[in-house]
Amino acid sequence: MSNALSTPATGAWIDGRLVAVVGAYGHTGRFVVAELLRRGATPLLVGRDKGKLDALRDLAPGAPIRVASTEDAASLDRALDGAAAVINAAGPFLRTTLPVADAALRAGIPYLDVAAEQGVTAELFDTYDDRARAAGVVIAPSLAFYGGLGDLLATAALGDWPDADEITLAYGLDSWHPTQGTRLTGETNAGQHLVHTGGALRPFDYSPDTFAWDFPEPLGTQEANAFATADQVTLPRHVRTPEVRAVMNLAPLKDIRAEETPEPVPADADGRSAQTFLVEAVVRRGAETRSAVAGGRDIYAVTAPLVVEALARILDGRCAAPGVRAAGDAFDAVDFLKALTPEHLTRLDLPA
Repeated sequence: MSNALSTPATGAWIDGRLVAVVGAYGHTGRFVVAELLRRGATPLLVGRDKGKLDALRDLAPGAPIRVASTEDAASLDRALDGAAAVINAAGPFLRTTLPVADAALRAGIPYLDVAAEQGVTAELFDTYDDRARAAGVVIAPSLAFYGGLGDLLATAALGDWPDADEITLAYGLDSWHPTQGTRLTGETNAGQHLVHTGGALRPFDYSPDTFAWDFPEPLGTQEANAFATADQVTLPRHVRTPEVRAVMNLAPLKDIRAEETPEPVPADADGRSAQTFLVEAVVRRGAETRSAVAGGRDIYAVTAPLVVEALARILDGRCAAPGVRAAGDAFDAVDFLKALTPEHLTRLDLPA
């Protein structure tokens, strides 16, 4: 497939295409369905609970519904019949990723997910790449705020550098009101976080030590803690670097660790919360550093345009090749980020 930047009119390759969304009635799944509709696709609503699927009629009138369980391969095969691609938005992804990816390979269609769980994303890279290449299928995991955005920013910051001595991803959120899905993921993924250090994925040390970190303005210097993110799995798959570090300011970490923190509340007509974020990718090579910054609203909502933009580029041929692909490896990172600006990313600072 070509990676050329000459493209058809926006949406031409996604208009009318039937795209299966597994977990369509979840918090992020609803944003994905809405974004597919906005881009002209026909969402195929897939999940295990027919009542919850029926309740999506207000969001996607007339969209086909198929009941399926990730524990039943035959039901997944029936659910994906006729689909041009599948987006997996059903967490916990430790339970759903491999069954849905297997079904996508059997159907011969692209698989994308919005997983933040590092372990299962690493498993896709380790064990599914040869199968995907042989089938001529793109598998694009962790195309979300955690996993996709940082990978794209770091790739854009690298520019013409073929490698880096260190990559740091700094996540600055004004708050983090977790969904029920995030809570459940935290429970199922407890103690399984990873960090890429010394050239390999190793267990995260969960150190409580905090430190001052200079975030981009308007956040400025804030107390921060080490953080585990899917970008630490995806970036080393296409960038030669021994270290991928992630940090987050303390305010959102305190929110997500507190049982009393409520779920996100819609603050606009699109259902986005008032949460704001800034993400900075800093790449270092010797004494020289480069950085890229993106900002916007609602980490769950911004996941939808990330994964749907990736889908459009896979369908129209702007993906490097079949196989298991990280965002920055599969697509032109600068072009991709610019395509999300300013509608979804209200700030984008890239190296000159």
